[in-house]
Amino acid sequence: MSKQKVEIERRRTFAVIAHPDAGKTTLTEKLLLFGGAIQVAGAVKSNKIKKSTTSDFMEIEKQRGISVATSVMGFVYKDKQVNILDTPGHKDFAEDTYRTLTAVDSVIVVIDVAKGVEAQTEKLVEVCRMRDTPVIVFINKMDREGKDGFDLLDEIEEKLGLRVCPLTWPIGMGQEFKGVYNMYEQKMNLFAPNTKYGNVMEFEDLDNPDLEKHVGEDAANELREDVETLNEVYPKFDHSEYVKGKLSPVFFGSAVNNFGVKEMLDCFVGIAPSPTTYLTEERIIDPFDSKFTGFVFKIHANMDPRHRDRIAFMRVCSGIFKRNTNYLHVRKAKKMKFSNPTSFMAARKEVLEEAFPGDIVGLYDSGNFKIGDSLTEGEQLHFKGIPSFSPEMFKYIENADPMKSKQLAKGIRQLMDEGVAQLFVKNNNGRKIIGTVGQLQFEVLQYRLQHEYGAKCRYEPIMLFKACWITSENTEQLDLFRRKKVNYMAKDKEDRDVYLAESSWMLQTAQADYPDIQFHFTSEF
Repeated sequence: MSKQKVEIERRRTFAVIAHPDAGKTTLTEKLLLFGGAIQVAGAVKSNKIKKSTTSDFMEIEKQRGISVATSVMGFVYKDKQVNILDTPGHKDFAEDTYRTLTAVDSVIVVIDVAKGVEAQTEKLVEVCRMRDTPVIVFINKMDREGKDGFDLLDEIEEKLGLRVCPLTWPIGMGQEFKGVYNMYEQKMNLFAPNTKYGNVMEFEDLDNPDLEKHVGEDAANELREDVETLNEVYPKFDHSEYVKGKLSPVFFGSAVNNFGVKEMLDCFVGIAPSPTTYLTEERIIDPFDSKFTGFVFKIHANMDPRHRDRIAFMRVCSGIFKRNTNYLHVRKAKKMKFSNPTSFMAARKEVLEEAFPGDIVGLYDSGNFKIGDSLTEGEQLHFKGIPSFSPEMFKYIENADPMKSKQLAKGIRQLMDEGVAQLFVKNNNGRKIIGTVGQLQFEVLQYRLQHEYGAKCRYEPIMLFKACWITSENTEQLDLFRRKKVNYMAKDKEDRDVYLAESSWMLQTAQADYPDIQFHFTSEF
C-alpha cells in the first residue's frame, strides 16, 4: 500500500457542534485528554482558575467563556490521526460553523439531557443532512436530572430528522445515575464521579444476577426492560448506512466527569469515515488522486497577539501537501510556496513537512487568501459549497479616531476576509455599512479593531431589512434598476452589486417590478 493510502485511511476529521452550553467545548477537551494531547483539562466554567479551555484562545472568548472562532486540534489515538474542529455554538457565529462543516468528513452533535434538541442544533444538523455528513449524537450531562432517554430519541428523530441507533444506554440519571450499558460491546461502565474512567465490567448476559449487586434491583430490572425495547424498536447498527449519513449512533455520558466519552471515542475511531470525495465546479476530487488539491475554509488573524499573523486554514482534499513546494493559487493565478505550514493544537503550532487528505494545515498569509480559495498543482479548480449568507443586522461604521484611519481600513479589510462580518459601500455617498448575522459580531469586530489594529470605530443605526446580491442577463433592466434604486445600491468587497432593501415589502416590490433580475441570499451564485 502506498504511504498516501495508508495515511488517508488513518485520518478522522470531524467537527463537534452543539447549542451553546450543551458542553461541546468540555467534550472536545476530554477527547484531547484521552488522546494524550493535553495533560490537564482547563475548567471551562471556573474563572477562579485562570486556565482557559485549550481550544478557546482569543482574549474575548476567555472573558466571555464562549467559543467564537473555530479552532483545530489534532492528536493520535489507537494509531488513528484524529483532527477535531471545535465550532462556535453561539448562533451569531453560525456562518463560521457552516463553513467549517465543509471541511469535515463527519460530525458529533452534543445534546444537553435537560434541554433536549435546541433551535441552533436543528439548523446545523440540517446543513449536515444536506451534505449527507455522517452524524454521531452524544447526550451529555447525564449526572443531572433531564428528559427520559426514549423521549430524547424521539425528539432527535423528529426535530433533527436523523434515524437513530443507541449504542450505549444510561442506567438512571441525575442523583440516581449509575452508569451506562455499552450495547455495542456488551459491557457495563459504572459511574464513579471524579475518577478518570469509572469501572468497566463485561456483561454479555443482562440476566446475570450479579447485575443487581452493582446497580440495585430496580435499576437492573429497568435496564433489562429498556434494552429489550431498544432491540425491538431501533435498527441494528449498520456501518454502511452510517457512512452514507442515513443512521446516527447515540451515546450517553457526562463529559465534565470524563464519563461515556471514551466509549464514544473508541467507537468513533472504529466507524467514522476516512476522508471522502469533494465536489468542485470542474470535477469530483478523489482523496487518492496523486496530485495535491486543497481549499481555504477559514482565515484567522492574530492567533498570536505578539506577531501580527494571519493564518489561512486549508483542508487537504487529495494528494500530499509538501512544505516549500510551489502550488497554484487558482483565483490569483500565481504560484506560491509555504516555508512554515503548521499543524494545530489550539494555540500551539508546529511546522509540518507534509500533510495528507483530511488534514487541516495553517498557512501564514499576508493578505493573499480569501475564504473558498483553491490551491492545486496547476489545475483550475473551484470548490463548491462555501457560502456567505446575506446578513440580517446592519450598522454604519465610522472612524472614531481620525489619526488612525489607515489602521481602521486595514483592520476592516482583514476582518472581512476572515468572514467575521460583511462590508458594503453605498454607491451614492461612499458610506460603509457592516452587515452581520448576529449582534455579538459587532462587539467582536469593535473589540478586535481596537486590540489588534489600534483603531477605534463607532456604529450608527441604519434601518435595513435585507442585503441581497443581484445579477441579470438583461443589462438594460439591470442598468435601469441601478439608476432607479441608486440610494439603495452598494458594492461588497468583491465589487459585486448589492441591493439594500429597507423592508420586506420593498424587496417583494422590487422582485415583482424587475422580473429579469435575480436576487441572491447567499454569495454562491
